[in-house]
Parts: sequence; C-alpha cells; structure tokens
Amino acid sequence: MINAKKIAYDLHIFLLIATLLIIIGLLFIYSASSVLAFEKHGSSSYFLIKQLFGLGLGTVALITARYFPFKLLVKIAPIAFIASLLLTILTLIPGFAHHIHGSSRWLAIGGFSFQPSELLKIGLILYIAAFLTKKEFQKKSFLHCYLPLLFVIGITSLALLKQPDFGLTVTLLITGGIMLFVAHIPLLYLASTIAALIPVLITLVVMRPYRVNRILSFLNPWSDPQGSGFQIIQSLIAIGSGGLFGLGIGQSKQKFFYLPMQHTDFIFSIIAEETGFFGAFIFIMLFIALIYFGLRLATRFNTQFSFLATTGFICLIGLETAINIAVATALAPTKGIGLPFISYGNSALIGNLIMIGLIMNMSHNEKELRQR
Repeated sequence: MINAKKIAYDLHIFLLIATLLIIIGLLFIYSASSVLAFEKHGSSSYFLIKQLFGLGLGTVALITARYFPFKLLVKIAPIAFIASLLLTILTLIPGFAHHIHGSSRWLAIGGFSFQPSELLKIGLILYIAAFLTKKEFQKKSFLHCYLPLLFVIGITSLALLKQPDFGLTVTLLITGGIMLFVAHIPLLYLASTIAALIPVLITLVVMRPYRVNRILSFLNPWSDPQGSGFQIIQSLIAIGSGGLFGLGIGQSKQKFFYLPMQHTDFIFSIIAEETGFFGAFIFIMLFIALIYFGLRLATRFNTQFSFLATTGFICLIGLETAINIAVATALAPTKGIGLPFISYGNSALIGNLIMIGLIMNMSHNEKELRQR
C-alpha cells in the first residue's frame, strides 16, 4: 500500500508547478495586454488588476474546496451538477445572458459577469465520479449505469451547444469518455458511443458555416489572410519571430493590435514570441509535469471517487492545454479555449483553483485513511 508520504510528495510538486504557472500567467497577461489595456481603459495594468482580483476570489474558493467535508462532497455531487447546469441554462434566457463575441456564455449580475460553464465542468466530473462509485457493482449494466450517464452528458452537451460552445462540448465528451474508460465500463459501450458521435459531430460542424470556415482557414489560412486566416497567420508570425531565445519579456510586437485575443486564447503565441523556442519548450514541459504528477497522484488514491474525480480534473486541464497550444501553432482549428492558469479570465481561473482545492481535499482524505 502506498504510504501517505508519497501522496504528500506528489501533491507538493503538483501545487508548486500550479503556483509557478499562475505566476507566469500574471506576468504574461500584463505583457500581452498592456497596450490594449492602455488604449481601451487608460491603464496598462487594467487586465492584470482584474486577474489579481480573480486570483483573490479563486484563493478563497480553493480554501473552501480544500476544507469542505469529504463525505459531504460525495453526497452533494449531484446537487452541485444540477445547480451548475441550471446556471448554464440561464445564459440562454434573454435578460440574464451577457453576450461576448457572439456567444451567450456569461451571466451578468450586479455589474459582474461570470461563466457558469466553468462550474459545470467541475459539477459534471464530480457527478460522474460519484455515480460510478455508487454503481461500483453495476458497471456492466447498460440500463442502470451507462444509459443514465449518457443522458447526463447529453443534457450537458445540449446546454453548451446552445450557447454555443462547441470546443468545451467536445472537451467534456472526451474527459467523460476517459473517466468511463478508467472506471472499466465495457469497451463495447464506449466504442458504440464514439461511432454514433462521429456523424453527429460532423453534422454539427456542417450546420454552422462559421465552423466550416474555421476548418478551411485551418487547412489554408493564407487563402484569406485578411479575413478568416488573419488570426492564425498573426499567431504563427508571433511564434516564428521569437526564434530560439525570444525578443525579451515585454518586447512583443504582435501585441500592438496585430494578434487578436493576445491575452486570452492566443497568449501562448506571445509567450513564444517573447521567450523563444527554449522558453516555450520549458513552458510546455511545466504543463507536462503538472499533468504527470496530477495523474500519478490520482493513481495513488484507493478511494474510487477520488481516483475518478482527480483523473477527470487532470485530463480536462491537459486537454484544454493541448487544444489551446495546438490552435496557437496552427495544428488545430480555432476553438475559443483558454490556456489553464495562464489566459486572462476570472471564471476560468476560479474554476481551476476550485479543482486544485478539491484535489488537495481528496489527497488529505487519502493520507488520513493511511495514517489510521
């Protein structure tokens, strides 16, 4: 049996890397957004200050998640999922929704806006983990185990697609699939679902012309360099301009209104421009190390709920990271997914810190079980 010291070691390394990534994020949010912030808001530190505010709220949320009673956490997982789903559905109702870039993913309350889908991600993962733990002896039952989960994931996907948020829908489908796979759901069920989903996803892409344009721009951005291909081309220029060692932190040229969304979806491009190939390589290795120690921590857990939930959280972070970097480097069509811990966005940062707090909570519970 793995002792508590090994869990503590992996957790400390995991937290150290996450903290380092958050600090790097703050540095490059300021660097990438300073010109835009000064032009639009009269202060070069506008977005940095807002991110620091989000970090403060996220720290409170992390501490709350860390010390939340573990046994109660398992019991309220369905409630947390339903509440987060209802909040996400509210974004579809006129009067509640706050539209940004043509999507209704935000709720505006009292002058503040937040993205409830960031809570929905957590709620869904906790629900799947709790459900599979409860149905431990019925995992081979299609009717009593697999079908209810398909329904829950399907409802979640419909709510996200209505916003629309196709990227997050696909990410959560993959995350849910991984959780079902590691929980030893029969492969026949998973393979059948994947086969059925492929034509559905293709249809969803074809139904929306802007999604087709994104794919065409991804395949050949230079066919429309001033239109749909502009963002990808400017991202590649930023990355290529960095060379081996970069232009220097704060010295990006693409942030001068050449690269759109430079402090959110395309912040990796600015990082690569300012730190070069070696800086970008080290940055990617930090994420790989975070995912490695997170998954290793999950495999050390004996509690099924903790193992599944932590696996879900880490896979979600890993998928979002991979997709974001793939988009910035023109290896995938644009998806509108930020870089975890790095991209500007209070809702995403708070959501990520809640996941960190829950992982700390589950690690503490495992250590206590071994020390009894």
